[in-house]
Amino acid sequence: MAHESRPVAVLVDAYTTGNFLPPAFDRLGVDLIHVQSTPELMQSMLAPDLSAYRGNLVCADPAVTAGELAAYRPVAVVAGQEPGVPLADELADRLGLPGNGAATSAARRDKYEMIEALRRAGVRCARQFQSGDVEEIVGWAERNGYPVVVKPLASAATDKVAVCHGEAEVRKSAEQILSEKTIYNETNSVVLVQSYLAGTEYVVDTVSYDGKRYVCGVWQYTKRLLGTHNIYDIETLLPEDAHPVPELVSYIHDALDAVGIRFGPAHAEVIMTEDGPALVEVGARLAGNMHPGFHDECLGANQADLTALAATRPDEFLGRWASRCYTKRLEAAVYTAPTTLDGVVDSIDRSVVAEIEALPSVYGVNVKIKEGGRIRPTVDLYTSTLRVFLRADTTEELMRDYERVRELKDRVYRLR
Repeated sequence: MAHESRPVAVLVDAYTTGNFLPPAFDRLGVDLIHVQSTPELMQSMLAPDLSAYRGNLVCADPAVTAGELAAYRPVAVVAGQEPGVPLADELADRLGLPGNGAATSAARRDKYEMIEALRRAGVRCARQFQSGDVEEIVGWAERNGYPVVVKPLASAATDKVAVCHGEAEVRKSAEQILSEKTIYNETNSVVLVQSYLAGTEYVVDTVSYDGKRYVCGVWQYTKRLLGTHNIYDIETLLPEDAHPVPELVSYIHDALDAVGIRFGPAHAEVIMTEDGPALVEVGARLAGNMHPGFHDECLGANQADLTALAATRPDEFLGRWASRCYTKRLEAAVYTAPTTLDGVVDSIDRSVVAEIEALPSVYGVNVKIKEGGRIRPTVDLYTSTLRVFLRADTTEELMRDYERVRELKDRVYRLR
């Protein structure tokens, strides 16, 4: 509930896990204004709950929007999701608030500029090339050697990311990217192709204030390659002192410095190659698997609450959290269920959902497709069907329940 006497912060495009930010700010006694970077709310993501805000501004001109925001005397501007990163940077600049700076926004949204920023800083990274010409993309891949990774410049959720092992796969993937829009409804005019980073993939989540960071968690990905698509399966929480966590954390500090993430949350994906860590990409926003209660239980803190704290009570964040690392409290994993089903969902079998929820290690279940929705064979994060949060005292308990969820996942949906 808004109170005129409370301080105000600004969230830009608070989609998906950005919906966890309003309660976090409210717990600190801070009201929020939401800024929408597009004329209409994007339909591809879970929309912000605008009832949680004192107001919503649709930005057509950043200078005008900054003027409207100035009347609230905001204390912080935070990007709630990937598309809002450049606008959040610009609004913070215009309002004279701490931020990562509009001058370097491209390094945090454009995946080519992101990797080039690492290269300029001497931070290990992939080789890469970008072009709007399919034949130029194919030519670079042929010269580089296979496999290569082909992807859009500024999408997310593994949208149209393809691991290609030959010319035909590269051409097909590049043509698809150029013929379709991103999950944010943005036009793809350029394709990015990168050298394939061989090794195990990890996630490192952080919150920063003025370059001083708290490491919220390090998770190990397990993915399954289906055709050219590397599909999310399960990510498991690592102990803070386990190999290779310290090396990953050290590398990510350098990578975040290189791309200019000095304030706010970051969600980084990094592969441990035979030469050492190398960044896949990083988003200046909350992690996709972030669930405050789940993370509090498993890690003792969560990225949403720490983002709000750093934005509005920086001295407290710096004193209690900065330059520190999480402590693993429980075995924990997040399962993102793929499917081969294809059709329209007639109904959700609530008894199957209840059976999953009743498993001892299951913290929560996110049923991603509603009745009447279209279910398709999984090719990326957005075509997965369930997200299941698991925690247990032992790995054996956790994996037993994970295997049972895998057996039940497709029974959740009844198709027409």
